[in-house]
Amino acid sequence: MKVLIISFYYFPDLCAGSFRASSIVEALQKKMGNGQIEVITTMPNRYKTYKVEAPRFEEKNNTIIKRIPIPSHKSGMVDQAWAFKSFAWGAIKEVRGKEYDLVFATTSRLMTGLLGFFIAKKIKKTKLYIDIRDIFTDTMEDILKSKIWSPAIKFLKYLEKRMVLKADKVNLISPGFLEYFEKIAPEKDFSFFTNGIDEEFLNFDFKQKNELLDKSKPIILYAGNIGDGQGLHRIIPKAAKKLEDSYDFIVIGDGGTRFELEKKLEENDVKNVKLIPPMNRSELVKYYSETDILLVHLNEYKAFEKVIPSKLFEYGSTGKPILAGVGGYAKEFVEKNIPNAMVFKPCDANDFVAKLSDLKLGVKERSYFKSKFATTKITDKMTGEIIENIRGKT
Repeated sequence: MKVLIISFYYFPDLCAGSFRASSIVEALQKKMGNGQIEVITTMPNRYKTYKVEAPRFEEKNNTIIKRIPIPSHKSGMVDQAWAFKSFAWGAIKEVRGKEYDLVFATTSRLMTGLLGFFIAKKIKKTKLYIDIRDIFTDTMEDILKSKIWSPAIKFLKYLEKRMVLKADKVNLISPGFLEYFEKIAPEKDFSFFTNGIDEEFLNFDFKQKNELLDKSKPIILYAGNIGDGQGLHRIIPKAAKKLEDSYDFIVIGDGGTRFELEKKLEENDVKNVKLIPPMNRSELVKYYSETDILLVHLNEYKAFEKVIPSKLFEYGSTGKPILAGVGGYAKEFVEKNIPNAMVFKPCDANDFVAKLSDLKLGVKERSYFKSKFATTKITDKMTGEIIENIRGKT
């Protein structure tokens, strides 16, 4: 039994895709016995401000990891496309002359899924399991509103439909995706294995204090990508200005719109926001334990009403109050599953301030949430389904 895993990001990179792929491989390792797992990914490249070394070739137990070097990029569309071209070409070269029982591709920006589809169905004629973490074409329709992009988006939608129809199994990371994909593949039996809470967060005591911060006011913290999808430049400068006498803000991360955020902070003369470069999880949990309120935010795009931000699982495990600028399915998820979390309208600083006043400071244990969404539970079931597909039980 041999499984090929394709993921653009993988440990030790810092992003949801990396954590997702790594946890699935760890769960598969326990189930595969004498089987073999081959991972094809990139050299760490998620953030220019977070450099970490990793070997191009790594072998552990029943797993081989091959990391393909790609050109440096700043999360722009053109440079990311160029980087992916290098990854795709490198991956196709790596699989030459090899046979696999199943190809598993975890994808947020469609192209990794299409690469998995091409390798599984066009080159190797084998089974394909697609893990869909975002609806790329839906997001592009929101962002690229000019008619000049319509032919390109139509073509990508065609490829997306082919990929979903030809896959032997498709997992949707958010149940909010179902309506979209039912329209293009009404007969498909979709699975719904969400993101989860990793061990680093389940095993940490968030009541402890590490004295990392010199606190004179309560702290609102955001940690993660700073891109157009998060829209921090549209909420933090205005909200922080309104709260400059009562709260401090910390933003940990990097991304394509960090410069835009910095520019807006300067334009609004905001003095109570501190920006910190990305850091590994062992350091990040210490900041979580020091902070008072955790912030998650998505830009005001229709496509984002279908997603569940992966950060919600991480934040939820801390027991800290959460302020979530989300709508649609994510709003339902927060209100149903996370006590002491308030939802405000994305990009609305007035609603941000109003909902902030309804939060209760302090740590409140969320035992049911942590038990229900532990990554080990989710990946155990998911990898069981992968094995069943290899054995022909679809």
